[in-house]
Amino acid sequence: MRAQFVMSEIGVGLRRNLTMTFAVIISVALSLALFGGSLLMRDQVSAMKGYWYDKVNVTVYLCNKSDAQDAAEAAEAAKNDAAGSGGGGGGAGKACAKGAVTPEQKQQIEADLKKLDLVQKVTYESSDEAYKHYKERYGQTALASVVTPDQMPDSFRVKLKNPEKYQVITSMFAGRDGVQSVADQSSEVDNLFSLLGTLNWAALGIMMIMLIVALLLIVNTVRVSAFSRRRETGIMRLVGASGFYIQVPFIMEAAVAGLIGAALACVMLGAGQYFVIDHGVDLRHKLELINFIGWDSVLTKLPLVLVVGLLMPSLAAFVALRKYLKV
Repeated sequence: MRAQFVMSEIGVGLRRNLTMTFAVIISVALSLALFGGSLLMRDQVSAMKGYWYDKVNVTVYLCNKSDAQDAAEAAEAAKNDAAGSGGGGGGAGKACAKGAVTPEQKQQIEADLKKLDLVQKVTYESSDEAYKHYKERYGQTALASVVTPDQMPDSFRVKLKNPEKYQVITSMFAGRDGVQSVADQSSEVDNLFSLLGTLNWAALGIMMIMLIVALLLIVNTVRVSAFSRRRETGIMRLVGASGFYIQVPFIMEAAVAGLIGAALACVMLGAGQYFVIDHGVDLRHKLELINFIGWDSVLTKLPLVLVVGLLMPSLAAFVALRKYLKV
């Protein structure tokens, strides 16, 4: 098979269907850019999970005098309501109903926390320290002006080896004497990751739609090209050309168009990393709380995008030729 003949046939085919070839290139570029973007989004979510879950703490808030007074008032009010209604109602005891945490309870809670294998570090925060941190974060709000140090509870900040097992701490210490509540930050982080996961699935859905559009365009382009050159292929059959020899130019046309589209997709992915993450918009420095992926993640996806861009149109053209080109 003469390579010069094949290359000339590829050029002729691309020029004859220039508009449709351009549409194929753009469709392939957009679909593969979304494909690569969805892969990078998955890496980004994984990186953020590792970064944020590593910072997630479980906080065991201890009862203070204000909590104990509120609990006593609530219990008295519930008792009066029950007596007034004649229901004799009871119910579960309210947190801190037994009073503020004692030094012995505080020491026992800390000791029990440190005994757990899943606990990496336990840090005690006094009410004064909690008030200071609260003022640093919310000092400009109206509520901050009425909050006093005695309203802030003492707490233990618990760093876990596996943050996803925070339920163990909750089940062991929630409702315990001297414990006001057990709070975990992972629920807020999980909501963020759930949103990111939804966006990733949406990108995959759009990518699939664009991929189907690109495949249909490729099939239609090959069909039109085969029809426009039916006389030439007929002559080639008469002179004994093999089916593979006749099909190669059409397959190569689709492969070239797909490869150009894949190259454009790689340019888009690289431009997004450069102009949106690292420079230009510069999200890496504007959103320092987010651990953005680097160029290593982008570069590892580009060969896959190129391979898919080369194989996908080639296979689509091969299937289309079996139906529309009688060889």
